Amino acid sequence: MSERVNVKKKSPAPDADKVSAAKADAALPALGPKEMLRFAWTQLTSMRTALFLLLLLAVAAVPGSLFPQRPANPSVVTQYIKDHPDYGKLLDSLQLYDVYSSVWFSAIYLLLFVSLIGCVVPRAIAHYKAMRSQPPRTPKRLSRLPEYGTLVIPADAGIPASDAIHGAAGLLRKRGYRVEVRDDDGARPSLGAERGLSKEVGNLVFHTSLIGVLVSVAIGGLFGYSGQRILVEGDTFVNTLVGYDQFTPGTNFQSSQLQPYSVQLDKFDITFDRESQGKFGQPIDFSAAVTTKENPDAPAKKETLKVNDPITLGGTSIYLTGNGYAPVVTIRDGDGNVAMQGPVVAKLQGDNYYSSVVIKVPDAKPEQLGFQGFFLPTAFVTEQGVSFSGDPDLFNPQLSLNSYYGDLGLDTGSPQNVFEIDVKDLTPLNARNLDAGGITLSPGSTYTLPDGKGSISFDGVKRYVGVDIHHNPGQLYALIFALLAVAGLILSLYVNRRRAWVRTGTHDDGRTMVEYGLLARGEDHRLAGEAAAIRTLLTQEWGLAADPQQDSQRPEDSTQSQQTPSSLGDNGAGTPTPASPAGPEKDQ
Repeated sequence: MSERVNVKKKSPAPDADKVSAAKADAALPALGPKEMLRFAWTQLTSMRTALFLLLLLAVAAVPGSLFPQRPANPSVVTQYIKDHPDYGKLLDSLQLYDVYSSVWFSAIYLLLFVSLIGCVVPRAIAHYKAMRSQPPRTPKRLSRLPEYGTLVIPADAGIPASDAIHGAAGLLRKRGYRVEVRDDDGARPSLGAERGLSKEVGNLVFHTSLIGVLVSVAIGGLFGYSGQRILVEGDTFVNTLVGYDQFTPGTNFQSSQLQPYSVQLDKFDITFDRESQGKFGQPIDFSAAVTTKENPDAPAKKETLKVNDPITLGGTSIYLTGNGYAPVVTIRDGDGNVAMQGPVVAKLQGDNYYSSVVIKVPDAKPEQLGFQGFFLPTAFVTEQGVSFSGDPDLFNPQLSLNSYYGDLGLDTGSPQNVFEIDVKDLTPLNARNLDAGGITLSPGSTYTLPDGKGSISFDGVKRYVGVDIHHNPGQLYALIFALLAVAGLILSLYVNRRRAWVRTGTHDDGRTMVEYGLLARGEDHRLAGEAAAIRTLLTQEWGLAADPQQDSQRPEDSTQSQQTPSSLGDNGAGTPTPASPAGPEKDQ
């Protein structure tokens, strides 16, 4: 039979209560609003946060390359949303069609800007104070420094401790140190020296230049613009919104920013290679003769536009980016009226300037007309009847077209590509598979369209150029700040910050005892070489015998030699000598 035993639980020990109470008393106080703001500011202005925001900004810019952007081409964005109804509007609500002006991208940009300023300003203030302050005080025990050495000036040299310290100060100043001599009239004068403050200057210049680059890029994105225009020989471009074939404005662009200059393409010349067998017929030089005017009342100026040699006009840079041929045609409609006359830009498609041609004639009556085909500068025909271009120059120009009539769809309001024509709703008039055949024209020839629809004449050929016009008010400043950033980075990487101290004293026997030490802030693999160079200069300054090897024995490694001068009275190795018989005792 089991017996139930009641065990009374022990009450907690008094010590446990004391521990709990102590833990409660030691708990960290809750952060108030002021402390939270200070903590958030500290985190935001840390270098780690700045690097993270810089990486985040690069990642945030990726959608701008993946999705069409509304400022560049609104019609493409509209079509993209129509083609992707399931997620197109969602992307629009997330501002992914206007990434660089979105709220979230601007927030990252501004946070990075504030973070860099918060990093740079306190460091600049601290460095300014460091530059204004004197070199650090002489350590009590120079022998503990990474680079340490001693020298002994013989009594018969006549160089007291004060003269020795001033001589050392002069040598260090010549090596770029800023020097402060202390207690030069005392028994144990010393000096403190420092160099390499430009290392931190380079670091500050680098980070400040990054801020400048950010501001410059922001200015360019806000107030800059770019556009493209195709100019046929004889055409004039006027810097207005309607003068561009394609225009990309900045976020804060205003049409009043456009300077009313004009550029007329007088002549475009291409030089082809006619000597090299492997590159025969390849273009080797492009030259566009243009006439420019700063404003309508300004005098005309003749200039030459070349590849990688832009024209600067009205605060913009005009670049030559493309070229081709523009056949000149005259098209009459079924009523005998001229429905279209002038050059038609041919789009390059293959070798030897083989180009596609699209002609839309919406003013033709009673039916609108359309043509598509190709232009050959030097036409050849194979045995199979296939035409091709045998040379990029105009030796045998030929225009081969198919013709259509019907509604071109230009009145629907939907944008169309000038280099493409939708023929699914058009009725063909001429084609290789029809009885009428295709249209083949040489300069000066005319073809009459079937069914009384009109005629087309090939009047000649002109050249055209494609130009890019860029206005970026922050471009020059971005370049300057980028160069400053590189210079600051080089300065911060290759300049070492070093400190040196020298202490002298007079021994009882009249000899002048010298000890010196060097210290680097950060890792410096050349500190030993600097110590050797300083030792050599000091030896030469005081006319001492050259050491077979630098004396680097620590005083703690040889107590006897610290307290007793060398019996040989020279500066040989293994005789570290203090600045006084009793060794260094206190700071100067």
